[in-house]
Amino acid sequence: MERVDLMPPPADDDSAHGDDPATAGLADAYAAVPLLNCLLREVARPVRRDGEHRVYHLPGGDRLLRVRGARRPAAPEVRTGDAWHRLDHAGLVALVADELRRRTGLSNHELPAEMLDSRDAVAALLAARARTAPPADPYRRSEQSLLTGHTHHPAPKARGGGPAAGWLPYAPEAYAAFPVTLLGVREDTVVEEGDTSALDALGTAPPGYRLLPAHPWQLHLAGAELAAAFADGRLVHLGTAAPGSWPTAAVRTLYAPGHDVFLKFSLDVRITNDIRRLWRHDLLALRRTDAAVCAAFETFDGPPAWLGDRGYRTAGFAFEALAVLVRDGFAGRLLPGATPLLAAGLAEGFEGSPLERTADPEGWWTAYLACAVPPVLWAFARHGVVLEAHLQNTLVAVDALGVPVQALYRDAEGVKLLPDVSREAGWERLVYCLVVNHLTEIAAALAERHAGFDPWPAVRRELSRHDVPEIPALLASPTLPAKTNLLLRWTGADGADARYLPLPSPLAGT
Repeated sequence: MERVDLMPPPADDDSAHGDDPATAGLADAYAAVPLLNCLLREVARPVRRDGEHRVYHLPGGDRLLRVRGARRPAAPEVRTGDAWHRLDHAGLVALVADELRRRTGLSNHELPAEMLDSRDAVAALLAARARTAPPADPYRRSEQSLLTGHTHHPAPKARGGGPAAGWLPYAPEAYAAFPVTLLGVREDTVVEEGDTSALDALGTAPPGYRLLPAHPWQLHLAGAELAAAFADGRLVHLGTAAPGSWPTAAVRTLYAPGHDVFLKFSLDVRITNDIRRLWRHDLLALRRTDAAVCAAFETFDGPPAWLGDRGYRTAGFAFEALAVLVRDGFAGRLLPGATPLLAAGLAEGFEGSPLERTADPEGWWTAYLACAVPPVLWAFARHGVVLEAHLQNTLVAVDALGVPVQALYRDAEGVKLLPDVSREAGWERLVYCLVVNHLTEIAAALAERHAGFDPWPAVRRELSRHDVPEIPALLASPTLPAKTNLLLRWTGADGADARYLPLPSPLAGT
């Protein structure tokens, strides 16, 4: 498979964006990748290979588009008259918007603005990285490596349209680390469920109050909503705690290594498809969902595979705005001597990634599949639990040689339970998250680095080992379900309202 480097276009393209010329073209290139992936998957139709280019037909405007590369499409050009014309990122956004208006009959002013915001965020992140050394800890480096991010989303790095100075200090992609803010919330207003004792270890609250950590960006965004509570004493500032806490790839979830705990906060910012607020209905369902996953993995014959969401604490007068969720750390869960790595980081690439340095792609991939696939299929087939096993919810731990030895999944908010959803819908979601979003990306990244290596026979063998009634049909199907993030966002569908289109299955050709 060919590999296309994200090289900036000529410098004369840079002036349109007002960025540092050294980063502007590279920001265009990074931001174009996921947007092009969406356009080519959901709208365009392949026409032919033309040397180093792939040519596609855009049916809405009856135009031809060509790109270099496959997994990371680059250098988009549109055919006008008898010549190809290069598109910068702003031109690509305009082309996509016009194509979608023609295709759907709908206008959407919000999404193009998010696409431009996502590209400008990448430029800010590139500039920040140039001033900051990457973290030494390989786990943190994997979580904070995602400059491209979601490979099939039109605006994966959008940060709500605000100035970069407001969010950049808290951006994982800029290698941020900062202490959490500590609040005291009046005891008679506290709402909590589950085990929240880890919060009390962060500091000491004055009499009549309970500790409530907060994300600094969260407090800034919710300032007007909380002003009255600070004024009348329902909330008090208690300083900071957990120095050295850092944001994971999810942006609103911090890892506090000194306390070995993850803290997930509300942020009133749209990141990918959703406003990242801890919604009341999700919090109220949390204990049931997390308990179901824990029960499933208590019977799993393998290493621990779940980082549980223990409980939440908030204030009744600002239930969603101040909510904080407590997630398990690694103690007692991570195999001794193993190093956890974010699967999304493995797919995107980071310095020291074992995927990039392995000399035995077949052995590495077989070990990876043996870790990542069984827990997901066990939970579904034996317990009716549908894990959201996509790249950002999967940690793969490796041994001292970089060989995968364990997979750990996270995020009860994304878990679905049967029969709350039908078995058919649950299986479709599982296949999308595990196979299309997750395994396909890792497989492609591995194949890019090892010419001639075919990762799909090993996937077929691993799936065939499991007694799940749906697997024979999956292996025989010519297609896989692919989520349509571009069309979902353009048509204003709810972020949780997944819709799929058929994608040619690499399993069928194995």
